[in-house]
Amino acid sequence: MTPILDLNIPDDANGERLDRALAALLPEMSRSRLKALIEAGNLTLAETGATINEPSLRVKPGQIYRLVVPDAAPPVPLGQHIALDIAYEDDDIIVVDKPAGMVVHPAPGNPDNTLVNALIAHCGDSLSGIGGVKRPGIVHRIDKDTSGLIIAAKNDTAHHALSKAFADHSIERAYKCLVWGLPSPKAGTIETLIGRHPTHRQKMAVVTRNGKEAITHYQVEQVFGLGASLVECRLETGRTHQIRVHMTHIGHPLIGDPVYGRATIARRAQLSDTAREAAKAFPRQALHAALLGVTHPRSGAYMEWESEIPADMQALALTLGTK
Repeated sequence: MTPILDLNIPDDANGERLDRALAALLPEMSRSRLKALIEAGNLTLAETGATINEPSLRVKPGQIYRLVVPDAAPPVPLGQHIALDIAYEDDDIIVVDKPAGMVVHPAPGNPDNTLVNALIAHCGDSLSGIGGVKRPGIVHRIDKDTSGLIIAAKNDTAHHALSKAFADHSIERAYKCLVWGLPSPKAGTIETLIGRHPTHRQKMAVVTRNGKEAITHYQVEQVFGLGASLVECRLETGRTHQIRVHMTHIGHPLIGDPVYGRATIARRAQLSDTAREAAKAFPRQALHAALLGVTHPRSGAYMEWESEIPADMQALALTLGTK
């Protein structure tokens, strides 16, 4: 049965926007979802039965609005049964250890076999709908060729809470990466603006204006002479390609990075022949999302997950240490 909700505007909401006032009464639904329902004609004024489709309408105390909440629509895209390495799952969230090579969300050139396709099939009816569609709420992404932990919401309430947490920078995220050379100092903070590259629009870059604040805290964890090192990067912000851009910015691009990862001849010469060939042949950026910590959207408890560096990066690290 389609839920019908009667919503009484309280005194302290006088003059508030309609969508904002209803969002305060329905914390389990996002404001964008309510706005879409209003614009679709699902809201009436109970006293007159008149349809209200202006989200920006100013409300008055004592008004009663009747909201029809239709069932969530079938998923678009379709679910596909793809094996997943699930670190955690409950009624609100799911944490997946994503393999390198898997795209997170369908897009031109990658219409299927994505993490979203897999989650739709795996979660089934436990997805109550994000924005009225039975799909997982992806609140952050990691690149196709980056491995590691990613969290998705299974309902509107969780999606709203996690989106706010990411916007507030209250999510704990740590990545492991293998980089060219040895950063000096061995620990520090990189703080810049990141935006589109001024000439290569498919790339991101450190810019002096028209960019977004980006902050990365790094710590060298293992040294392979002067040729390479294992570095942990903790994100305070989450900009596109942030770690890849920032490590390149300080002169230590990620090994295997096809976009930002060019190493100098002098730096390559610091490695043994075997290590140099292994680094040259590594087929992806050597980057792994190793730690993810969030405040659970329902319980309010802090939860944290860790993922070991995958086999390909472990094998590369061993080879980098050879003489």
